[in-house]
Amino acid sequence: METTKALKAPELQNLKTDEHENWTEVIEPRTNLLDLRLGDVWRYRDLVMMFVRRDFISTYKQTVLGPIWFIIQPILTTITFIIIFGRVAQISTDGLPMVAFYLAGITIWNYFSITLTSTSAVFTNNAGIFGKVYFPRLTMPLSIVISNLVRFLIQLGLFLVVWAYYLIKGNTNIQPNWLIALTPFLIIIMGLLSLGLGMIFSSLTTKYRDLAMLLGFGIQLLMYATPVIYPLSSVPEKYRWLVLANPMSSIVESFRYAFLGSGTFSWNYLGYSLLFTAVILFIGTIIFNKVEKSFTDTV
Repeated sequence: METTKALKAPELQNLKTDEHENWTEVIEPRTNLLDLRLGDVWRYRDLVMMFVRRDFISTYKQTVLGPIWFIIQPILTTITFIIIFGRVAQISTDGLPMVAFYLAGITIWNYFSITLTSTSAVFTNNAGIFGKVYFPRLTMPLSIVISNLVRFLIQLGLFLVVWAYYLIKGNTNIQPNWLIALTPFLIIIMGLLSLGLGMIFSSLTTKYRDLAMLLGFGIQLLMYATPVIYPLSSVPEKYRWLVLANPMSSIVESFRYAFLGSGTFSWNYLGYSLLFTAVILFIGTIIFNKVEKSFTDTV
């Protein structure tokens, strides 16, 4: 016959304390809107890489060419730009070969636009996962930034092949300089800018789904406000400030100036892009952390 023993209050408290110390995961409400819990993200780094792998498999699993589309897409876009903007519209390329000029802009712009579009749908596209299991929510947008970085590196490799071809050929219009060393810095700014904007839009689209459609249309318009298909020097002086108000403009121009030696480079313009990115990332962090608490009720 079993007997039971009543626990006194101190003993019961010690039992609860022991059980608490043996827990492998403690989930507590987030009180600080600026708390990204980067330590948790680092502990879940394997999950981040799993999400990166998932993005590749889900996108290209049932395609014939697979990741080759990473190369085909910028090639077809460059050919289209050459025909429409180079031959028909005859827009200046500052004396640079059209292939190198357009491919430089496309390589930079693709990473920003695709990352922003994908990140903006984090909550709506993954509501089922978020509602079933706990993990740091920031791992999802970070995985998108990383997976698109792989795509960018492949397209950057294509650009470097074209760039090297013109250098070997002896094209005197292409004059690379030491600013090539700033390329990792430009990539980081683009990644953080798209992450910050993506967190803002992903948080807002949980309530206002129309913003997803507006974002897709807005990115297309924003490309024409960025010197992707034209050099900044071709913009009239009185309108140039509007183009420079776009933080991506100085990034595209800096990249083009570093590798091709033609374009507009200014530390002030680049500093503005960095400051803009910091502000957007700050705002995106606050909104993302606030919506994270209750987004399952609205999605």
